Amino acid sequence: METPRFSATDAPLIDPFQRAVTYLRVSVTDRCDFRCTYCMSENMTFLPKKELLTLEELDTLSSAFVRLGVRKLRITGGEPLVRRGIMTYFESMSRHLATGALEELTLTTNGSQLHRFAQPLADIGVRRVNISLDTLDEEKFAAITRWGRLPQVLRGIDAAQEAGLRVKINAVALKGFNEQELFPMVEWCAERDIDLTFIEVMPMGDLGNEDRLDQYWSLKDLRGRLADRYTLTDLAERSGGPARYVRLEETRQKIGFITPLTHNFCESCNRVRLTCTGELYMCLGQEDRADLRAPMRSAPGDEDALEAAIRAAIRLKPKGHDFDYSRQTVDGQMPRHMSHTGG
Repeated sequence: METPRFSATDAPLIDPFQRAVTYLRVSVTDRCDFRCTYCMSENMTFLPKKELLTLEELDTLSSAFVRLGVRKLRITGGEPLVRRGIMTYFESMSRHLATGALEELTLTTNGSQLHRFAQPLADIGVRRVNISLDTLDEEKFAAITRWGRLPQVLRGIDAAQEAGLRVKINAVALKGFNEQELFPMVEWCAERDIDLTFIEVMPMGDLGNEDRLDQYWSLKDLRGRLADRYTLTDLAERSGGPARYVRLEETRQKIGFITPLTHNFCESCNRVRLTCTGELYMCLGQEDRADLRAPMRSAPGDEDALEAAIRAAIRLKPKGHDFDYSRQTVDGQMPRHMSHTGG
């Protein structure tokens, strides 16, 4: 069992606005076996493999953050389960669960590979997964993901539940696409004891892509539709992310809302994002970033130098993002694809 290392410089990661950074999202690949229209271009140009962090480097960086107080580690992509050998990394990270240094190791996935990985993930200590699923209609699913197959994802959800993993569905609210599926999706999740979170579409990807504005469905409107049918009770709980939750009293299920546009959740932001190339983004909706790959590779094994680079990056964390659709334009749009930063 690994013995935690302590030094005189050990202290929580605190940003300039006195927010403790305890949550790291790690993108392990920019590649995916889907091409969701709000996430990727259909003909993506992926990064050369030589630019990606190795699994060992992902371990080094992730472990440095754990030493500095990160308690929750979420693995993202791209699709994390398409990266070759990814279970080696998960197994390595599980040692931090064993020592108690890490409270939770989890992932966000499109579900396509879960039928193969659900049980091994459960075996090493993963307790819940977030699965991106915007529609239960097979034709619409094929259209929104371009390459996806709904039966394969549903098989993965079944495998996850059979392995004892707690499943949460993340559904992007898309105007004119899944509005009519609001109640069927809620009922489907209720029948399977699956939590459900709705997300406003964010302006990420190719500049000039007018589809983001056309796709935007305010969660204020979505919540209002739910309230017409169900009794909603606000919940105080937080999962470490930006979601705000309600309970539907009639079904007793938990529904989450992630609203970066109609409600800016930055005041309580406790997270940063590490890309598959070793760049640390301090905010999803800003271009502030720091290169952690260079100091790690220039001084292999120098934990103090790496931790100093991490602390310097956290000191640059901005107060918040500038996403805004209120003026009928896509203000604050980021040119990078979500698959690169890691959701």
